[in-house]
Amino acid sequence: MAKEKGRKLIAQNKKARHDYLVIDTYEAGLVLTGTEVKSLRQGRASLVDGFVQLDGNEAWLHNVHVPEYSQGTWTNHSARRKRKLLLHRAEIDKLESKSGETGHTIVPLALYFKDGRAKVEIALAKGKKEYDKRQALREKQDRRETDRAIAAVKRRQRGA
Repeated sequence: MAKEKGRKLIAQNKKARHDYLVIDTYEAGLVLTGTEVKSLRQGRASLVDGFVQLDGNEAWLHNVHVPEYSQGTWTNHSARRKRKLLLHRAEIDKLESKSGETGHTIVPLALYFKDGRAKVEIALAKGKKEYDKRQALREKQDRRETDRAIAAVKRRQRGA
């Protein structure tokens, strides 16, 4: 069997980019059981309540929902168990020092397969205030309106 190439997205946490200001991103491997991998290959997972906690010299992914594998037997995994993240020592030290600052947290952004291996994209993030979220939505809406106006002008020029 040929080895898969490229990146196959399983789950994405769009709410994280809305609720947090992403400062830095990291790619981490995951320690999974066999039934978890099979469940992920079916494209079933949820990162909504997920977060990363640093315990001593290890990083752990909490509250990520990977449903039980439908054909699994007694060897099936629990859906919300904590999973170990595989990061370099320097990355863990950097995350530990930065996440200690007030308002900083580590959240998962995406879960995907890269060259056949399960990976998670985590981000060092700072929580946004309510007015920051409103301002970001306003900017996005303004950008969309200007793009529409420019497109309308271009259409009129082509038609004339």
